[in-house]
Amino acid sequence: MGDRKDLDDMLRETLGTNHVYFQPPENLRMNYPCIEYSRSGNYIRHANNKTYHHRREYSMTYITYDPDDPMIETLEDLPYCSMGRPYTAENLHHYPYTIYF
Repeated sequence: MGDRKDLDDMLRETLGTNHVYFQPPENLRMNYPCIEYSRSGNYIRHANNKTYHHRREYSMTYITYDPDDPMIETLEDLPYCSMGRPYTAENLHHYPYTIYF
């Protein structure tokens, strides 16, 4: 299990750009395609009254102009990552994921 900085580095490497934003403020102008992500919880497993498995849960959204962007499948292949229901807003395609890191 790494920290948030490790996740950020992995996402930047996967995307191939620095267009990765952690909890961006409303007034930030993002460059597309991009990944926006935020902390959303924990995944904890217990046994014998102890924690034996712990991962941080992040909500991540890939935002792109292209509905057939190959990055969509690349992100699905990341470890402990699953895609939610995609949607379109303001002529941008949003692909939400949950990733445990």
